Amino acid sequence: MQIREILTLKSDVIYSIAPTDSVESAVSKLVSLGVGSLVVLKNGEMVGLLTERDVVQGMAKQGYDLSAQVGTIMVTEPVVADADDSVDYARDVMTKSHISHLPILENDKLLGIISFHDVARASLKEAKFENSLLKRYIKHWPE
Repeated sequence: MQIREILTLKSDVIYSIAPTDSVESAVSKLVSLGVGSLVVLKNGEMVGLLTERDVVQGMAKQGYDLSAQVGTIMVTEPVVADADDSVDYARDVMTKSHISHLPILENDKLLGIISFHDVARASLKEAKFENSLLKRYIKHWPE
């Protein structure tokens, strides 16, 4: 299964924030949208990624200053994947990098963000499908 298939099941909306916006506005946006990450855009181009984890770590480092700019705590070079990469690749890179959100690019254009939850759901779906095929094969095993 390819990452592209996960993206087809998700909304086309990419939630974003500017690097000059405050951490307080980022937290408010994360909570009100019910999402775990925001793409940081400057002049329409991705310059970073901000996750809930980044907010907590950034606040701890900066003395819990919610007026600080997003650009001071965001990840400036997030790990990314290509839409044609496999779900297995996404799971491996997210696990090894200890990240929960993965921006997906195609020809340097941002297509969306997938979460580890999206990857887990896709992996379970694929495993269930393979399981049903194996059960069908075993059921019709020649004697």
